[in-house]
Formats: sequence, structure tokens, C-alpha cells
Amino acid sequence: MKTIVFIGSNKFGTSKEGLTIAKDMGYFVVLLTNRMLHKEFLEVDQIVYLENLVDEEHIKEEITNLIENGKQICACISFVDPYVSFAAKIAMYFGLAEISVEALNIMENKIKIREKLNNLPITPLYAVFQSDDCQEGFIKKNHIIFPFIIKLPISNGSKDVFYIDTLKRFENAVSILNRKLPNSPLLIEEYLPGAQYIVEVLVYKTMCSIVGVIEQEVAYDRKFIVTGYKFPALLDETVSKKLTESVSSIVEEIGLISGSCHLEMKLVQSQWKLIEVNPRMSGGAMNRILEEGTGINLVKEIIKLYLGEEPILKETRKQFVYARYVTVGSQGRLVKVLGYDQAWLHEGVKYVHIKPVKGDILSSPYSMGNRYACVVATSETAEQAKKNALVAAKEIKFFLIPL
Repeated sequence: MKTIVFIGSNKFGTSKEGLTIAKDMGYFVVLLTNRMLHKEFLEVDQIVYLENLVDEEHIKEEITNLIENGKQICACISFVDPYVSFAAKIAMYFGLAEISVEALNIMENKIKIREKLNNLPITPLYAVFQSDDCQEGFIKKNHIIFPFIIKLPISNGSKDVFYIDTLKRFENAVSILNRKLPNSPLLIEEYLPGAQYIVEVLVYKTMCSIVGVIEQEVAYDRKFIVTGYKFPALLDETVSKKLTESVSSIVEEIGLISGSCHLEMKLVQSQWKLIEVNPRMSGGAMNRILEEGTGINLVKEIIKLYLGEEPILKETRKQFVYARYVTVGSQGRLVKVLGYDQAWLHEGVKYVHIKPVKGDILSSPYSMGNRYACVVATSETAEQAKKNALVAAKEIKFFLIPL
């Protein structure tokens, strides 16, 4: 029986869609997970619970057991940090499609990727803060200018990213991050103002394709939280050409021959700067955004890549898409949610998702995980697509009991 093994999955978004799409493609779907969430994954044929999802020998043993029980392993894949390069490594061990393991591994570490791309003009000013450094001395020695950004080298989302504009906040951030990951070096980067974009990239046998460029709308209140996504990003020809050149140089320097990734880029005084690179496509509703806008199901094409097949990235439609994420303003226990059905009634709405269930604890946004609903809408113009999504999103209301 032709089988695809997935390492890790979230309850919502790209990784969850991967399970469903693999099933729709006719494969027996096996999920290796460290979460007791069996009811959340009805599309999975077999769930294997493992306490440690990077225990290489144990996972090899589990996959070998699958083979001995008649399963033909066709791919091993992960859409979840930090298992992407590990899944590719396991795939290589079993003689499956060759994915660029080393390139993916570099992308999983924010310090490694900065060092690898140090000579490219897309790299902002950065420095590495060691656990035994003195904050004030470090700033003087490295000529650091406020404001700047500090982050853990191995993390995703915004929960471990801090905007620093005073020495006191620097000291507080270092203390918080050291508690989370003791003795870890920390990445310091210059703060770059400007519009921010996601660039979805798929590379097949050195052929680099930009599948989509999406403009992000970022809210800042202690943390950077993306609340809106606009597709396609409206870039003039010169800026778009520079972006293509920048992406190609990054992919080549990293050594990504086959694999997928997404880049977070900022346009600063008409020059592109790399904020982050991640060895997987974006999570959340990104696959839905791209499919509504282009007809391309990127998750499916990535799965095909891991199966050793050539991805097909042909656009079958063109329309503007806007995704709006909903947050709450205070902490509390969820009593009920209203507006789901009403949101669907608005013009152009293609997707509505409510993340929490009754009894969950909600809070004002501290990370991207504190986005509790998503509405995706389309139209023939960018302005109308955004209007459609915003109007529909306003229908969704969370009722909380304060804690």
C-alpha cells in the first residue's frame, strides 16, 4: 500500500492540509506525533505516538515496521518546525526523493543562515550575543544602535522576537530568552522599517520558482503580529525584478537544489532585505490564499516534490485575495463564539476558520498563536478583496469570562 509518512502536524493550517491532500491523492497516511490529539486527525489512516519526534533510531524503527507490515513508503515529509530537515534526512535514509537536507538544516537556525548569507546585500546588520556577554558592553563593542531586534536562533513565529529601544528592555528580553533556552546565543539585528512581504519559493532540481509574493500587514503592541495578508503584492517591474534576483541569490548561496521555503523580506529604500527564511511554506491559511489567487495548490505540489515528481506550478486563475486574522483584546475563558455563519454570507468570502473551542483560554496577542479566527475573501480588485474580508471578520465575536 503506497504510504506517506508525516512527522508532526498542527490542528490547523498547512500541515493539517498536507494530511488531507495526501489522502485525497490516494495515499495511506501515517502521522508520527507527540500530541494526544487523535480526534483532530480523522483524515489520518494510522497515528503513531512518539514522545520524541527527533529520535532518529526510533523513527527509523517505526518506518521499518510499516514496511514489514506491507506499506510501500513513498515519502517522508514535515510541514512543521523543527522537523523539516529531519524528515528529509529520514527520507534520504530510506532511499526516497532527494531533498536538500543540509540547506534545510541551515535555514532552521537563524544564526547559521545569517552567517551563510553574510556577503549578500540582502543581509541586514547583525551580531551574535553570547550568554556571558554584558549587555551594555556588547552594545558599545558592536556599535549597536537602538532600536534593534533580538530573537532566539531556533524558533518560529513572533513569540521569541523582541523589539528593543532601551537598555532596560534589552536586559529584560535577554532574561526572558535565557530562561526559555539557557546558554543559547541570541541573534541581534538592526530594525528595518518598511513594508514586509512573504515570498513562497519552490525549487526543483535547481529550478527556482516564486509561487507567490504576499504583502503582510503587521500590528505592533509589544509583539509583531501579522493580522492581514494581501495577494498578490503590488510591486512595480523594477522592484519585482530585484526581488527575483535576490531570491535566486539566496537559494543559490544556501545550496537549495530541491525543496520548499518561504522568505520574509522587507523593502527598505527600494532595496530588498531578508528578515527571515524558513525551510517550509508558510502556515495558517497560506495554501488557501495562493489557491484562491492562482489555482495552485502549493501543499500538493510540495508533496509531489517529496514523491520525486515534478511540481506543476501553472496558474489557472488570477484574482485578488485578502486574509484577515482576528485577535482579542483581553484574557479570558471562551464561553461562546458568534458570527461564523454570518461571515460566510458576505461577498467574496472563500474561507472562515475559528480556532478555539469553548473553555479555551484566550489572550491578547503575544504570538502568532494568539490569532483566533481567519477569513479569506477574494475580488477583482485588491481594495474590494480587503473590504470583503474585513466586513466578514467583524461578524466574528468572542465572548470571554475574565480570569
